[in-house]
Amino acid sequence: MKITSLTKRLIQCLAALALVVSGALWAADGVDLNQSPEVSGTPEGSVRMPKQQERMALNYVNQPPLIPHSVDGYQVSKNTNRCLQCHGVEHYRTTGAPRISPTHFMDAEGNVLSNVAPRRYFCLQCHVPQTDAAPIVENTFTPSKGFGN
Repeated sequence: MKITSLTKRLIQCLAALALVVSGALWAADGVDLNQSPEVSGTPEGSVRMPKQQERMALNYVNQPPLIPHSVDGYQVSKNTNRCLQCHGVEHYRTTGAPRISPTHFMDAEGNVLSNVAPRRYFCLQCHVPQTDAAPIVENTFTPSKGFGN
C-alpha cells in the first residue's frame, strides 16, 4: 500500500491532536503544567527547593545527576545556556562546579564535537533539581543494588 503525502499529513495531524487531548486530560486531572517547582510558602503539598545542598546518591547506572541547587530563573534557550556559565569547560575550574561530561560533546553517531551536542544542550530535559518531596504518585521503586541511600 502506497502512503500518499495527504495520508502522512493526516497521521501527523491526528498525532498532534492526541498530544493536545492528553495534555488537556492531564491538566484537568489537577496537574498544573505551569507550576514552578520552587514554592516560597509552606502550604500542604508545596515543595521547598533548597538554594544549595549536597549531591544526592544516584539510583541506577547512568542516571543523570540531580541538580543540588535551585534553577529558578535559569535561562536555557537556543541562544543561551545558563548552566554552562558554571559547568562549561571554560568555567568549571573557577566556579568549583562539576564539569560537563565529555559524552555531552558527542553527536548521535559518536563523533566528537567542539561544542556541546545539540541533543545534550538543553540540560533540564535530563537533569532535574533534587528535593525530598513525597512522590506525586505512589510507587514501589527501589534503587539498584549498590545505589541510593
